[in-house]
Amino acid sequence: MTVTARTIAPAPRGPFQPAYLDLIDDLRTALLAQAGELLDGIYLYGSVARGDATPGVSDLDVTLILRHRPAPRDSSMLEALRLALAARHPEVSKIDFDIGTRIDALAPRNLHSWGYWLKHHCRCIWGNDLAVCFPPFQPSRTIALAVNGDAVEVLERQAQEMEQTRDAAKIVRRQREAARKLIRATSVLRAENEPSWPQTLEQHAALFLSTYPAMQEQIDFFMAHAGQGGVPDGQFVPRLRAFAGWLQLQLQQRQS
Repeated sequence: MTVTARTIAPAPRGPFQPAYLDLIDDLRTALLAQAGELLDGIYLYGSVARGDATPGVSDLDVTLILRHRPAPRDSSMLEALRLALAARHPEVSKIDFDIGTRIDALAPRNLHSWGYWLKHHCRCIWGNDLAVCFPPFQPSRTIALAVNGDAVEVLERQAQEMEQTRDAAKIVRRQREAARKLIRATSVLRAENEPSWPQTLEQHAALFLSTYPAMQEQIDFFMAHAGQGGVPDGQFVPRLRAFAGWLQLQLQQRQS
């Protein structure tokens, strides 16, 4: 592991890669034109925010903080906007919107989920930067559980989506998303006194395997599916469910 600071590293603040400047400008312009009255802040996270994205391969990950809960028509408008942006920007493989409200982001009960997320992963490109409302966080299992405590339920939903479609491209995308979620979710088993904080999938895998080396083959399988490309794998869903079941058992044993 290479991330050893006692305080989690702040969100990146360097210049964006030139390949994504037009996309970021288009994202901001389109959102303000169609949803300006709804928006409190627009943030990027992930590889584009960090400045290490690969054109044509990486996703654009966007967090939208809204002034209030969206009406159904607002949600439909944002989804249509997301799809339109993705269709005209091949420099990213897809665009994801992670949507919350200002009141939820600032609620004390969400300190270790929204607070941590905005402080250490999100980069504000317009509006109120709520990251300034929070002090730096220390690495902890509490944060890992707040962010990924729903992993078993999320992985089951993804498994069901893969079972319900015959669209090969959609299955491959879901395999990638589920593999990445699973690898990050292993952080819920970290020791409370573990001082490091993984940022990349490789770091998550390394930290997990330092405690559970017998799971090497399973992690290798999901790491292989976490990248771009690939084909539908008939073993993916059964192995996803088996790992999720194992993860849930480990969590139950820790709580007992």
